[in-house]
Amino acid sequence: MNEEPLVSIIIVNWNGKALILECLSSLHKLSYARVQIILVDNGSTDGSVEAVEQSFPEVNVLRMNKNLGFAGGTNEGLREALRRQAEFVLLLNNDTVVDEHCLKHLVSRIRSEERIGIVAPKIYYHSTPDTIWYAGGNISMWKGVMSHTGIREKDHGQHDALRDTDFATGCCMLASAEVVRRIGFLDESYKMYSEDADWCMRARKAGDRVVYEPKAVLWHKVSSSAGGNLSWFKLRHKLVSNMRFFARHAAWYHWFVFPWLSLAINSGLLVTHAAGCVRRD
Repeated sequence: MNEEPLVSIIIVNWNGKALILECLSSLHKLSYARVQIILVDNGSTDGSVEAVEQSFPEVNVLRMNKNLGFAGGTNEGLREALRRQAEFVLLLNNDTVVDEHCLKHLVSRIRSEERIGIVAPKIYYHSTPDTIWYAGGNISMWKGVMSHTGIREKDHGQHDALRDTDFATGCCMLASAEVVRRIGFLDESYKMYSEDADWCMRARKAGDRVVYEPKAVLWHKVSSSAGGNLSWFKLRHKLVSNMRFFARHAAWYHWFVFPWLSLAINSGLLVTHAAGCVRRD
């Protein structure tokens, strides 16, 4: 391993001026030097683009004339990254604060073995910095649900083992450009949520490993663009995207069970939220 490979960091923004400025400030401190930041702005009207261009002129801003959503905006960034000959792409939410060594650990892990195509970091809640939000992703094809390992747990080192994971979250994941070329872009039919799990599932079906790297860490302001932690808006869109994902990837024998369990579990969340009794994630 000689020169550091070029990494394109792709961030989608929509009216998140304060969020994106703090995120970019953290990226400015990265110990990994060979990066290019691509900000896809989904038609913001809050002065986000002007503020970024003034404070971070090195950022490559792609101005969209409308809100393309996460998948659509990310795909525009991926096209630009491939055009710029990036060897790896980092998908990153605008509502994150990244540890200075995060990218260095992710790149080191993805280069450690040829079969590794996607790497995910450990992610904490920004509001409670020692509490885990993501330490790996789990998919139950029988139940028709997806979940995060370690969610809401105080970090005592219990999830510090490197391991394969069912999916990496779109909040932050590093993928090789080769994987992007092989499996294609994110599926824009997912209007919100599950497009990351779908992308990882397609990579795994193509023979790539999806790996959780606990040495790489960042902090996430959970669901800042979706109306809060477990908003009605978020739960409704999660249910629709969840059903789309399992309808696409479940085997024929899963169909005898998962539609009913998934509907029951997710509908239960909607009911408890409406009653004001839901636990916040």
